[in-house]
Amino acid sequence: QVQLVESGGDLVQAGGSLRLSCTASGSTFRIIAWYRQAPGKQREEVAGISFSTGTTKYAEAVKGRFTISRDNTKNTVDLQMNSLEPEDTAVYYCKGTTWNWSQHWGRGTQVTVSS
Repeated sequence: QVQLVESGGDLVQAGGSLRLSCTASGSTFRIIAWYRQAPGKQREEVAGISFSTGTTKYAEAVKGRFTISRDNTKNTVDLQMNSLEPEDTAVYYCKGTTWNWSQHWGRGTQVTVSS
């Protein structure tokens, strides 16, 4: 029933921008976070946001370049990615934490940044 769906992944050139969107449904959510996983690497948290307070956090590697935002009425969370680098290439996943603390993952969307 709980479902998270990512969209917006694409192939872009270094220095370009991309906007990802996560649509969360089936529950009330405390937190929506974006993770990414590149081939051969561990999945890492990129950014997260609280629906109640709007408090955000970012991985050091994306601070100043990525911005996470939410729409409380639609249960959507966007990730605006600017000044993209080849190192940002990964599958980006949306993770939702519900009010009863259960966690759910989307299927991911591919972001490829060419040099």
